[in-house]
Amino acid sequence: MKSPRVEQPQSAAARARVHRIAQMMDSSIRLPGGFHIGVDGLIGLVPVVGDVATAGTSIYIIRQAARAGVPTRALVRMGLNVALDAVIGAIPLVGDLFDFAFKANMRNARLMDDYLDRMDRR
Repeated sequence: MKSPRVEQPQSAAARARVHRIAQMMDSSIRLPGGFHIGVDGLIGLVPVVGDVATAGTSIYIIRQAARAGVPTRALVRMGLNVALDAVIGAIPLVGDLFDFAFKANMRNARLMDDYLDRMDRR
């Protein structure tokens, strides 16, 4: 019988960092009606500079996932989430609304969790 895998301290720390950043970027501000937005959408309102800054933060999340051992396939999906967020987010008004709704960083945190949780069960 296999003993349960204990999560590595570095992956637990990376997971905590990723969740803290993803929550701040995508869901840190509560609006009436139970909706949450994050600073990603607000920063993204600043043309070009805001989009570059938020993409940089999203790339940091992917780097943390890579260091935690998330496989290339999941990292590519995470990169596609960031690319979609950046490309559509660059469209005036429509992109800003998309930024508030898509929550690429939260999606990427869940992708990281899915992989690390599967590894913990092995």
